[in-house]
Amino acid sequence: MYPSAATPDFPHLPASFAQRVQRPVMSVNPVWIVDDDKSIRWVFEKALAREGIAHRTFSNAQEALSALDAETPRVVVSDIRMPGESGLALLQKVREKFASLPVIIMTAYSDLGNAVTAFQGGAYEYLPKPFDVDNAVELIRRAMNENAVPQAAPEHHDSAPEILGQAPSMQNVFRAIGRLAQSNATVLITGESGTGKELVASALHQHSPRAKQPFIAINTAAIPKDLLESELFGHERGAFTGAQTTRRGRFEQAEGGTLFLDEIGDMPAELQTRLLRVLSDGHYYRVGGQQPIKANVRVVAATHQDLEARVKQGQFREDLYHRLNVIRLRLPSLRERREDIPLLAQHFLRKSAKDLNVEAKRFSPAVVKYLSAMDFPGNVRQLENLCHWLTVMAPAAQIEIEDLPPEIRVDAAPAADQNWVAALEREAGARLARGEKRIMEELTNQFEKALILKALAQTGGRRIEASILLGIGRNTLTRKVQELGIDDDSGSSGAGGAG
Repeated sequence: MYPSAATPDFPHLPASFAQRVQRPVMSVNPVWIVDDDKSIRWVFEKALAREGIAHRTFSNAQEALSALDAETPRVVVSDIRMPGESGLALLQKVREKFASLPVIIMTAYSDLGNAVTAFQGGAYEYLPKPFDVDNAVELIRRAMNENAVPQAAPEHHDSAPEILGQAPSMQNVFRAIGRLAQSNATVLITGESGTGKELVASALHQHSPRAKQPFIAINTAAIPKDLLESELFGHERGAFTGAQTTRRGRFEQAEGGTLFLDEIGDMPAELQTRLLRVLSDGHYYRVGGQQPIKANVRVVAATHQDLEARVKQGQFREDLYHRLNVIRLRLPSLRERREDIPLLAQHFLRKSAKDLNVEAKRFSPAVVKYLSAMDFPGNVRQLENLCHWLTVMAPAAQIEIEDLPPEIRVDAAPAADQNWVAALEREAGARLARGEKRIMEELTNQFEKALILKALAQTGGRRIEASILLGIGRNTLTRKVQELGIDDDSGSSGAGGAG
């Protein structure tokens, strides 16, 4: 459902949007909106009219391409999936005719492939649904005022690893990959263990001009200190006892491609010095070697540790930290993107079934809800391992809560429920013992305030979604926010939907 304040069909548009004074329409080339969803076009029409931005809407790519012969738009905003030609095909044809024309691609089908393909095709920006109306208009204004000419897209490689995510935090990661893929800059990927740092490093490589060259990964924490130098830089014959032949190190193996240094925070101090030298002047020596070797390698490093803290503790070189930290890309933990858990879980079930050559299982709604509430300290890796276990061990086609492994199946859920009830009983008893009055009102207000704050945090401040989660009406939620004095800066409804 797409919001509006002007008709009963679209009841959820922010009041601030509805109350704006309509500005005179600018007499410039119009902004084009291309989407087969009538409600999307309606929202953009109202939003752009109120902002005084000339606009024109189309229900498919063919209509827009036909109009392109007679009119040049200022900005094109296109859905990615429509009957007939896709938004990416439209992007390609528009860019062929007008190289500097900004094209904004929007879609509800949020994955890495679309993000990277859109940027490589020259898209000005990638706008995932659901989107906030005000943010979308602001993005259009920026596109109108800029004349950026994105570089041509490199060859697309279907072998890129699959990274899934619809959460806003993952959309930021997809955007970053799309922008960084063409760069040779050193990238530092941070995030907890199991968040997919090597997948992202591989994606940066696969979508880059180096894609046809090697991608070499090494976990610096998994190799003994005495062997790590030889692993990285290779050694000459006779360099040490047992070195009977010359050996190429990982830097040589990755020549022309990408070297991924995982768990860089655990690298020994003396090797930090050698790595710094390579990053500084582009040369290195094999162990026991006398001739410098020039390195044509893009370095992508990753760590789950706080490198700034390790620098302060003297455990990591500050100059190396600054060399590595040219561009930082932080991967969110799974508990920061709970909305992606159902998507990822179903994907891993299908993947495990394919790997094991068995029929794919499915989750019951109760299990999906249960998993979405878990913290998953091992992040995506833990979820993948769980799905593999369930593919093997669950007895039926549909997975129920009792099929989950004992260590995560909290028969303890009732116990957990009783814990907070017991805490409430203790608090109520203490207040009664002190002779306090209006206990019911005060505790109820605290209870409601906690629920509302959590729901708003979960939905990014979007009240209509929060009210659905809480099972109350939007007007009730708005009244409660006012009565309870909740500071809700982001309480406006967003727009979005399937595309």
